[in-house]
Amino acid sequence: MNPKLSDRINNMATSATLAMAAKARELREAGKDIIGLSLGEPDFTIPDFVKQAAIQAVENDYHSYTPVDGYGDLKQAIITKFKRDNDLVYQPAQIVVSTGAKQSLYNLAQVLLNEGDEVLLPAPYWVSYSDISKVAGGIPKEIKTTIETDFKITPGELERAITSRTKMIIYSSPCNPSGSVYSKKELRALADVLVRYPDIIVVSDEIYEHINFSGKHSSMAGFEDMYDRTVVVNGVSKAYSMTGWRIGYIGAPEWIARACNKMQGQVTSGANCIAQRATISALENPPSKIQYMVDAFKARRKIILNLLSEIPGFKTNEPEGAFYVFPDISYYFGKTLGGTHINTASDFSLYLLEAANVATVTGEAFGDPNCIRISYAASEEDIREAIQRIKAAVSA
Repeated sequence: MNPKLSDRINNMATSATLAMAAKARELREAGKDIIGLSLGEPDFTIPDFVKQAAIQAVENDYHSYTPVDGYGDLKQAIITKFKRDNDLVYQPAQIVVSTGAKQSLYNLAQVLLNEGDEVLLPAPYWVSYSDISKVAGGIPKEIKTTIETDFKITPGELERAITSRTKMIIYSSPCNPSGSVYSKKELRALADVLVRYPDIIVVSDEIYEHINFSGKHSSMAGFEDMYDRTVVVNGVSKAYSMTGWRIGYIGAPEWIARACNKMQGQVTSGANCIAQRATISALENPPSKIQYMVDAFKARRKIILNLLSEIPGFKTNEPEGAFYVFPDISYYFGKTLGGTHINTASDFSLYLLEAANVATVTGEAFGDPNCIRISYAASEEDIREAIQRIKAAVSA
């Protein structure tokens, strides 16, 4: 810690996924043959209709500052998408476009949390939920789950976690890192608890909405008695392989959307103009246009689960969405592998990087110290090679 820096930054954790990706890049630059299974970044190129929209925007001389909350016709495309895909009805004043879904989440924490407010995080959860909450003065409160329950919380567990200080719950479905998907029935059961606590805001991270192998996606905002207190966070990074374009958005109660617009106006202002024009094309096209990616992820899921089942000590569930597996590897705690003593998931993840040249992410960063996250958003060739390397490394 540097005393010249603020307590805020000194106390903030570095993003574990980005840190592992950076370490993997350093090793590649040093000549190591690293297979990266740490980032949630699809290996597909973006669809041609998105490329053409971006090219057209350049040719049409889009270059000026954009409205803070997004172009009007992009907001309309988002409204149409919400109605088409989710049967959710929003007005333009309820939509805010941001520089990625991460900024949307940051905005929400900044405008909703006061010092000491509790934020419920069903664990495992995406790495940034906790520190985004902390930097806004919130207190993250984990609700633990296990692989035996498919990493999903029950209504009873939710009820027991709520206190007079609870202000917000943040969850993702499909979930990063577990791939778990809450069904409509499961969400309704959680909503039946939350309706008794009307001051709690629900933040539903639906960035993996279309990468869903279990059937139709369900949203907490789809329930009439939860609509006015649920914020849906989404974007185009995952489903459209547009990670570097940095476009996210929310559908929210108008009072929350206006507050996010105000916050964003003092931080980044409007998102990139060319990326916004490209996103209009992405959202106006039906999800069937990206089904080929979803089909490929489903095939890769089968491959990686079959390969992991051959490795002693790897306990897995079958993720119903996203493109991650989250195996429990606590079998290896207390053991020595290749001369390295393994005490934690972080030890195990670093060992795989050094001994197998495979980058994964420790589950400790996601609120589950018994697991590691492995992304299968890589090619089938890389997946097969990586798991064979892991198998060899844990046999050492």
